[in-house]
Amino acid sequence: MFWAPVLVLFALFFYYFLYKPQLYWFNKNVKQGPPVPIFGDNLRLLLKQDSFQDMIVTVYNRFKNARYCGFYQTTLPTLMIRDPNLIKQLTVKDFDHFVDHRPLTPQHVDPLWGYNLFALNGDDWKQMRATLSPTFTSSKMRSMFMLMEKSAKQYVDFYLKKNQKVIDVELKESFSRIANDVIANCAFGLTVDSLKDPNNDFYINGKDATNLGRFSTNMVFWLNTISPKISSALNLRMFSKKSTDFFKKIADDTIRYREEKNIIRPDVVHLLMEARKGRLRYDESSKTQDAGFATVEESDYGKIQSTKKMEFTDVEVAAQMFVFFFGGFDTISTMMSFTFYELALHPEIQAKLRQEVDEVYEKNKGQLSYDILNGMKYLDMTVTESLRLHPPANFIDRLCTKEYTIKPEHPDEHPVHLKPGDSIWVPVVALHYDEKHYQNPTVFDPERFSDENKDLVKPYTYLPFGSGPRNCIGSRFALMEVKVLIYHILRNFELTVIDRTTVPLKLVKGMVNRCVEGGFWIGMKQRAV
Repeated sequence: MFWAPVLVLFALFFYYFLYKPQLYWFNKNVKQGPPVPIFGDNLRLLLKQDSFQDMIVTVYNRFKNARYCGFYQTTLPTLMIRDPNLIKQLTVKDFDHFVDHRPLTPQHVDPLWGYNLFALNGDDWKQMRATLSPTFTSSKMRSMFMLMEKSAKQYVDFYLKKNQKVIDVELKESFSRIANDVIANCAFGLTVDSLKDPNNDFYINGKDATNLGRFSTNMVFWLNTISPKISSALNLRMFSKKSTDFFKKIADDTIRYREEKNIIRPDVVHLLMEARKGRLRYDESSKTQDAGFATVEESDYGKIQSTKKMEFTDVEVAAQMFVFFFGGFDTISTMMSFTFYELALHPEIQAKLRQEVDEVYEKNKGQLSYDILNGMKYLDMTVTESLRLHPPANFIDRLCTKEYTIKPEHPDEHPVHLKPGDSIWVPVVALHYDEKHYQNPTVFDPERFSDENKDLVKPYTYLPFGSGPRNCIGSRFALMEVKVLIYHILRNFELTVIDRTTVPLKLVKGMVNRCVEGGFWIGMKQRAV
């Protein structure tokens, strides 16, 4: 008799806390798959049988004619938006109902993450976005171009000095170092050479801060997804205190030194200091020189003109510098790795791109500028296609902030009433791989984005930098970094497949971020130029 009430309590607990949450979309007449109790749609991911990309594509392909479908991040109900028109509706037209991201980690636990632009919500986000947007216009990119090109030349010189016929290079390791140097230079005002000095403090702490592959980090991520309150109560951190303290100290010391010495330098530190003083303006003229097809346009939220002095705390300034580093270190190095890997596998595309590089080099007598770089059409086509095939983020998330109803359009649909706190995802990678949107979607083909073809790309099916007012603020910076590196490397090297090159690439299973099994190995053969 003793066990009877225990079993009843267990059954009630299982039903109300583990099983019933996974009926959420079913009860709203939304199509959903068969989630596994407790694990939802993440079981194969958690068992390391699928990659994160596999999981998203699987959910997306369940209901091929649906505008949306329900799935579960363990026990968290999430609505996946499949229809491009509905994506536009929710992320742009009705953005005021979906302003926020779901918190990744509690603000008081990881302040350098909690106070950055990506993590801020509501009015705090709107104010910070308006303040920081002028930092990433084309005019500001021009001023940072020489700093970035210096790092690219530094990278090329390092490998030229090896004087080997073919140099075996693991791209992610190699590019994480140049990405580190670019961020150190452009964001923190530091001169670092992580190829010559591989164990410098900035690189070591950066690698530690962006290491999302650790078991402990993945567990904290999932606990934050399942129960943010428990994670907050336990003060669980996703980022090591040692590395975040390191970046906060560098940010504080750099700003203090510049204020004392009245130093002006064309980098992010200076622009943030100007923002604190209310001196930064959004340059509308920047629209005249686009950075390429993939560049996202700033919304009205980022173009608000204000002369108000922003009362940023030192922690808030450091947080913006930290997220700039976080995005630039891992995301851009991964983006570059996939691009150069594809060029090594496709010598005909590489040859055509190299021809453009050589022609631009000869025409401009070896001189390169931001505008010259952005005028290279085939370079832009190549990078644009790489971002389609290998988007930096597998999905876009939004949190419902005001009650909202998705009205039915198809006979089998019912009104879907969303309440504050409901989570929606836009499955970027699945949209990019959908045969309805792209013919032979797994094939690397820059011609999709030629002048003749790019107008055929359906709006809101190409989203490497997100959608709507919360799109990636640093798209111009990322594109400039990738393009300037491609230019200088292809001018000096031929990229080749070697014995260690994995064909095809296989994503590591069970991880949230995009890693590949065996690494991105290619050969770099010096050209006679």
